[in-house]
Amino acid sequence: MIIAKNVGKQYGEQVLFEEINFSINPNERLGIVGRNGHGKSTLFKMIAGLESIDEGKIKIPQHYKLGYLDQHIHFTHNTVIEEGCSALPEEEAEGRWRVEKILSGLGYAESDFERHPDEFSGGYQMRLNLAKVLVSQPHLLMLDEPTNFLDIVSIRWLTQFLKKWDGEILLISHDRTFMDSVVNQVMGIHRGKVMKISGNTENYYSKITETEELHEKSRVNLEKKKKQAQQYIDRFRATASKATQIQSRIKAVEKMGSIDKLRQVKDLYFKFNEAPPPPKYCLEVSDVTFGYDEDNILIDNFKLTIASDDRIGIIGKNGQGKTTLMNVIAKKLTPLSGKVTHQPQCKIAHFVQANVSELRDNMTVLDEILDARDDGDMGLARRICGSMMFTKLSALKPIKVLSGGEKSRVMLGRLLGIQCNLLLLDEPTHHLDMQSSQSMINAVNKFSGATVIVTHDEHFLRSVANRLIVFQKDGIMLFEGNYDEFLANVGWDEDGGKRPTLKNQPKKSKVKKEKVISDEETALKKAADEKKLTAFLAPFAKKVEEAQAKLDKAKNSLAKKEVTLAKLKKSNKHFEIIDLEKNMSMTNKGIAKLNKALEIAQDDYDRNKKKFNS
Repeated sequence: MIIAKNVGKQYGEQVLFEEINFSINPNERLGIVGRNGHGKSTLFKMIAGLESIDEGKIKIPQHYKLGYLDQHIHFTHNTVIEEGCSALPEEEAEGRWRVEKILSGLGYAESDFERHPDEFSGGYQMRLNLAKVLVSQPHLLMLDEPTNFLDIVSIRWLTQFLKKWDGEILLISHDRTFMDSVVNQVMGIHRGKVMKISGNTENYYSKITETEELHEKSRVNLEKKKKQAQQYIDRFRATASKATQIQSRIKAVEKMGSIDKLRQVKDLYFKFNEAPPPPKYCLEVSDVTFGYDEDNILIDNFKLTIASDDRIGIIGKNGQGKTTLMNVIAKKLTPLSGKVTHQPQCKIAHFVQANVSELRDNMTVLDEILDARDDGDMGLARRICGSMMFTKLSALKPIKVLSGGEKSRVMLGRLLGIQCNLLLLDEPTHHLDMQSSQSMINAVNKFSGATVIVTHDEHFLRSVANRLIVFQKDGIMLFEGNYDEFLANVGWDEDGGKRPTLKNQPKKSKVKKEKVISDEETALKKAADEKKLTAFLAPFAKKVEEAQAKLDKAKNSLAKKEVTLAKLKKSNKHFEIIDLEKNMSMTNKGIAKLNKALEIAQDDYDRNKKKFNS
């Protein structure tokens, strides 16, 4: 057990936390959440002994081994497998097989094991660091944003690995699905204090909302009582017969004390600058083939039409061509064959996480965001700075003094300034905390144009995408459905996926000895079968449509309330804000139920369709 008692930490005038107390108990899997800059990573380093403690103490039992995921790259062996084996405990020096298993799960091919670690990208070097921590078998596994350098397949593997972990886990992650799949306790750093509860992130954030609503109610009620008492005192202060009562009321008011009003906690706020959408579709990808040389074809004969309101997720392992496809779509790369046709009305805003290097060191934050706009609107540029948490003087900081996360926020601010009807987003949540990621999801769902997203975040995918471009071993598959439908009907190769024939791939011909049937007969039979199937499935399809309509109505209602809430917060109408937030909480609960009802209706539809075809 690890015990933290009255721990405090601050940098200059910034107090991260003070007098916090918590424990990490046997077999706990504890997720640490909180806004960026509120001290999550600092707390990690304090537990690991890498950061000093200003106040209090953290007690760690003797012989209790910590496994901390180091972001610093330093290798001492000549091959990946030797480097991995170097972290094995002394009593398990022959555990090479376990190292190989973990390296494979994290995306290394068997042919990579004998290569030098320096031959790999920074992301794969961080995977090697992660593998070393996992094979070292510590009592407490400490992982700070381990999914930042993993693709979606490796994240799914790591999730299953950590579920079986025999020991304690301390985890920081902006990936909500990943965290909720792993942890059984959540501890948040909020307003300089910590709160620890059982369950997942939804339990934690619901508790925070409930606690703050109770605080505000108590504050309002106390002020009301004090006001009433003071009115009585003022009214009868000069009445001699009530002198005793007046003194009693004065003492009562003094004893009431006061409850401070909670200061507003700033979050990133996203609102895209919408251009009128094209009538039907934004662009068309026609028989596109792309590779950096003829022996390395990443995209082969690919076809895609992006409708004016599409939500498309691009998913797959790292290095398979997701970002390349995005750049081809944006016409930043020229295909070897085929073409990409943009509609004349199509206006693109393209965010690439890796492009922070394009920011100019001597420009200020405000200059960079203003530069992204065509109209030179200084007021709007200032508001965008504020929505990205660059307020007042911080908006005048030069780019060269910003951290990596701050530069990423500048890039997002530039994105908000571009008038568009097609968003191309490549890993937009990489540097965002959970609250900011949710704000991004809300903004994308409100955006009336089309969106194409490269992401490894399954929560983001589930919340946004209704079509998928999937990179698998056999090529690219265009899947017409959401992520859960993809998992249910196709799945990942590494998870034992059903491996259907991928679209845009040549099919092998087979010689059949069956009776040859004419095309006309085949078409008639197919039409008759489809008619029977449609009639059979009609009542089930109706239930799906009704469930979807109710869900869409609830989501639209919530979106309108979010707009109203944003306006109320600017006007400081606290009581109306409280009432509206309660109402939104009820709406969210209703949406959760409607999601479940839709899932049940869809499962019923799929099950009966399968029964008909069997």
